[in-house]
Amino acid sequence: QVQLVESGGGLVQAGGSLRLSCAASGRTFSILDMGWFRQAPGKEREFVAAISKSGGSTVYADSVKGRFAISRDNAKSTVYLQMNSLKPEDTAVYSCAGRSVVGIAAVPTSPRGYPYWGQGTQVTVSS
Repeated sequence: QVQLVESGGGLVQAGGSLRLSCAASGRTFSILDMGWFRQAPGKEREFVAAISKSGGSTVYADSVKGRFAISRDNAKSTVYLQMNSLKPEDTAVYSCAGRSVVGIAAVPTSPRGYPYWGQGTQVTVSS
């Protein structure tokens, strides 16, 4: 089993930045693909970004390309989401997710591809 704990959320003005962190425990972090998802009130959960277990492959939603960056530190068992140029429409609960990978496979962008989830952290962007 994998435990994921997010931190770093908060209230920020439009145009500002935040960095989210997700610390993993319970399984070797280096075999986990990791993703970030978000869910705004009344909306479906949506994909934000994902990174392969090695860190060599990243994927982003079109809505955050050029503004957000996902990275990982396998020595610290942590994945990060650097969010710049934040907009009010980025307001949501952000959750990290993980899945164990054996071999090489495309990093999933669907929530169904991830069995492990954190509890989420609130990000609020004021206009």
